[in-house]
Amino acid sequence: MSQDIDYGNLMHTAMRGLIKTVLSSVAETGLPGAHHFFITFDTRQEGVDIADWLRQRYPDEMTIVMQHWFENLEVGDDGFSITLNFGDAPEPLYIPYSAIKTFVDPSVEFGLRFESPDDTEEDEELDHIVEQTIEVMPDEPEEHHDADVVSLDSFRK
Repeated sequence: MSQDIDYGNLMHTAMRGLIKTVLSSVAETGLPGAHHFFITFDTRQEGVDIADWLRQRYPDEMTIVMQHWFENLEVGDDGFSITLNFGDAPEPLYIPYSAIKTFVDPSVEFGLRFESPDDTEEDEELDHIVEQTIEVMPDEPEEHHDADVVSLDSFRK
């Protein structure tokens, strides 16, 4: 019998609790200042309730934006419901916290990402895109500063 502490699961639970707290505050008082959210979720996750046409358009994952117009935000223990506008057509959604893949508030450069074993392939793809972007960017002159080099041998006993 394993008695290891599952830090990954505990961290995800805490991060989902943070999302719940933030959304509860927004449900009570609205979005403060320039805050807005990009929430990406797995549309295949059990409990996700979206219109059939949205599920057909986004069979794997979907990103919603909570910014200028939304209504009926209700925050529960396992997920939240919200009505968003899709091309002048209000659509109710229910998203369990367990379906959330990323939660980002770009106004303050804050983001949470929920990783799963399947994310390794996505990470490699993202790394490849970042590498290509770096290669394409023009070279800019860099300022060079002299650095002090410290040998680690001096700290060894």
